[in-house]
Amino acid sequence: MDQMKYQLIATVAAGFESVVNTELKDLGYRTTVENGRVNFEGDEHDIIRTNLWLRVADRVMIVVDSFRADDFTALFDQVNAIPWENYLAMDAHFPVTGRSVKSKLHSVPDVQSITKKAIVSRLQDIYHRRTRLPETGATTKVDVRLLKDRAEILIDTTGDSLFKRGYRIDHGEAPLKENFAAGLIALTPYRANDPFLDPMTGSGTIAIEAALKARNIAPGIKRHFAFEQFASFNPQWLLDARAEAQAAIKQDIELTIMANDIDQSMIDLAKVNANEAGVLHDIQFKQLAVKDFKTDLKNGIIIANPPYGKRLNDQQKAREIYRDLGNAFNSLTTWSKYILTSDMEFERFYGQQATKRRKLYNGYLRTDLFQFWGKPDYKSSKK
Repeated sequence: MDQMKYQLIATVAAGFESVVNTELKDLGYRTTVENGRVNFEGDEHDIIRTNLWLRVADRVMIVVDSFRADDFTALFDQVNAIPWENYLAMDAHFPVTGRSVKSKLHSVPDVQSITKKAIVSRLQDIYHRRTRLPETGATTKVDVRLLKDRAEILIDTTGDSLFKRGYRIDHGEAPLKENFAAGLIALTPYRANDPFLDPMTGSGTIAIEAALKARNIAPGIKRHFAFEQFASFNPQWLLDARAEAQAAIKQDIELTIMANDIDQSMIDLAKVNANEAGVLHDIQFKQLAVKDFKTDLKNGIIIANPPYGKRLNDQQKAREIYRDLGNAFNSLTTWSKYILTSDMEFERFYGQQATKRRKLYNGYLRTDLFQFWGKPDYKSSKK
């Protein structure tokens, strides 16, 4: 029997829309791109597959309905008309989140409250209940978004954001989210046979994500999802999808991934995380200062997330590190370097003008990815 087709969106951090669009196209979906989201269509199997495989997206959501809502009566009536019994069991726990931008219904708490009441009213009628719904069952999150008086009603299929792969036991201070690190890697030409360096690895996230990508390990293979609680969900579907993902892992390849840090305690922490991710044997961890890095390898990729030096006392130290990065890497002409920082004067201290800069947001902080493209020399490469 054919499964129901859903309008789906992959939500994404600003600056990574094109990356997630490419991911979905590589998975075989037809897409359209908007700010902060990529739209596509799929059934229950596609919901499972995209949650399992998307490396850079935040979450996958079902677009239940979209309509104009100039007042609360219109919002209530339209939400109440949605066949919620197809999505929510009688005892479902369904928190409602919301947002409103440039709309007459600007009070988000009121928008959430009216949406909730409309859903409750519908379910009470369907399930013939005169009392409150128990909401003791599985959680299904509903999101109502208003933009220019148009409401969009969404159901979250993911649960905890997709950046939570399940391998990071500890993360130290100010870590990059896993999907952000994967996005940085996707913005480079990195391939499994390329040397790869994370010179300031911290909790190891960038190096781990490089190894997961190189081995074609599905980023969601070890975690759970909100869709597992849906009334229509068949657990065998996820078991089959995990088995397919396990079979797709590239076992017989050798990787050259280096992860250095000046702090041995961070190296120890990164090893724990890499072991949990199943890629400890793929990464060469080493306690090493940036200024002491040397290599004879060619045609590599470097991704660095140095301190930003946002506080005045830290800025001088951060810029000394930028000089160390330049001194260590500028002579590696066949390597391409990608360095993330919020310091817009980075190039002056690094000692070289970037080939390209890309604006990204690390959380709410504006950062730039400074890109220094190398000139590969494959004839004399030692790889």
